[in-house]
Amino acid sequence: MSRIVYVNGAFLPEEDAKISIFDRGFLFADGVYEVSSVIGGKLIDNDAHTRRLARSLDALKMTSPVPLEEIPAIQARLIAENAVDEGMVYLQVSRGVAERDFTFPETEQPSLVMFTQSRPIVKSKKADSGISVVSQDDIRWGRRDIKTVQLLAQSLAKQAAAEQGADDAWMVEDGFVTEGSSNNAFIITTDGTIITRQLSTDILHGITRRAVLDIAAAEGLTVEERPFTIAEAQAAAEAFSTSASSFVMPVVSIDGKTISQGVPGPISQKLRQRYIELAIEAAT
Repeated sequence: MSRIVYVNGAFLPEEDAKISIFDRGFLFADGVYEVSSVIGGKLIDNDAHTRRLARSLDALKMTSPVPLEEIPAIQARLIAENAVDEGMVYLQVSRGVAERDFTFPETEQPSLVMFTQSRPIVKSKKADSGISVVSQDDIRWGRRDIKTVQLLAQSLAKQAAAEQGADDAWMVEDGFVTEGSSNNAFIITTDGTIITRQLSTDILHGITRRAVLDIAAAEGLTVEERPFTIAEAQAAAEAFSTSASSFVMPVVSIDGKTISQGVPGPISQKLRQRYIELAIEAAT
């Protein structure tokens, strides 16, 4: 049975889904996106993702093709149409179709595309064993806080990691880790302090990042929002990343150096479990 997707007001089989070659998302990466996880057929942290979508649209002076408050209903229908119990919903807004020109079209007709992916995300072998990461130079543009579809640098980083036998990459700029290739990066010092880079235009303002920091505060854990180096991460007691699709993912090796005992640590495991519990309780 073919997957049902959404394209500009229509729900249709994926093989019938089409976007113009003149869509600016295709020609200029002139678009933004969000990914919301699904557990038990319900969306996780979706209100926060919708608010971030609004922020990204505003930053690029782009309008939404539908009122933002209508998006959850479209997502819910896609989840139902495709019988998604666990997985995610991808959403992309581009500035739409126009004659190819670097300046924005005078009249915009933005495009909205959504599709689902079914896959297990709560029970994860990688979360149980931890992942390896390698460092890569951060060559992305200067507005990483906007969740745009221009992901070539991130793809190159992930490919470089794969070619080195690693699971993911952490990006480094001016000697400090900015974030992961598609996630926020954290370390935990030997005294139990959680460290992650502070919010700025240098990193994406992660929805899961914020939720995990709230959990850490509720658990009485100490948090420092500041840059850290690869060497500091290699000497840490624990390391992990956060994202909507992997929640809290323990990191056990960085650039070939084992972190502590080489297994997921107790704090990162506790944060993952607590995040999943709270996410399921609040799912919509």
